[in-house]
Amino acid sequence: MSEKKVADFSLPATGNRTFTLFGARGKHLVIYFYPKDNTPGCTTEAQQFRDLYPEFNRAQCEVVGISRDSIKSHENFKARFTLPFELLSDSDETACNLFGVIKQKNMYGKQVRGIERSTFVFDRDGALCREWRGLKAEGHAQEVLDFVTTLN
Repeated sequence: MSEKKVADFSLPATGNRTFTLFGARGKHLVIYFYPKDNTPGCTTEAQQFRDLYPEFNRAQCEVVGISRDSIKSHENFKARFTLPFELLSDSDETACNLFGVIKQKNMYGKQVRGIERSTFVFDRDGALCREWRGLKAEGHAQEVLDFVTTLN
């Protein structure tokens, strides 16, 4: 397994918190990037991470979601679907650029810049040990959990 280090970054999070990558060390970490709050695929993905969250916790793993939406939008999305994990606002695309998840996409026949649905798993020491890019939301959280449970 090739492990890569990712530069530290800091983003505003729901719950009036600030998330830093280096601050998350000591546990496994799942960071999932998604295009937009309250859209069908993003809602499905968030609900599946929510439903599996107790199992991620048992595997000593934290989960956070990142999009370019505002904290206010995130707080509403989190409350609406009772998400037990924090959502991070990356309105200036700091983390998006760090992870290279901004892509040109076709939306209703138009080219738009947006987040490509992607997930990254870090080990307890903060090393990136797995990534998925351009994925489908359905069933993805289970695939990530299956991988996380192989880490120790």
